[in-house]
Amino acid sequence: QVQLVESGGGMVQAGGSLRLSCAYSGRSGDTYALGWFRHAPSKEREFIAHISSNGRVKYSADSVRGRFTISRDNAKNGVYLQMTSLKPEDTAVYYCAARRLGVTTAADLYDYWGRGTQVTVSS
Repeated sequence: QVQLVESGGGMVQAGGSLRLSCAYSGRSGDTYALGWFRHAPSKEREFIAHISSNGRVKYSADSVRGRFTISRDNAKNGVYLQMTSLKPEDTAVYYCAARRLGVTTAADLYDYWGRGTQVTVSS
């Protein structure tokens, strides 16, 4: 069992930055791949980025590449999403998720999810 708790969301103006954090705890949490997803009203859940258990493999969606950066610190049991040049279309609830069997962009294949943190970008 892995528990995930997101934080760092809030309201920011377009062009601004935010850093989301996700604290993970539980058995062998540092052996799990971690991902960030978002869900905006009237839209499907969207993959944002993932990172392997050792941090060596990272991948970001085209929609955020060059603006968002995923990282993790296993010593602190944390995964982070640094978001820059934010746009109104980035407004959504952001979730982190953990998967035992490695990285994937498919949300349905993740084993555990946090409750999310709201990000609102005003124009």
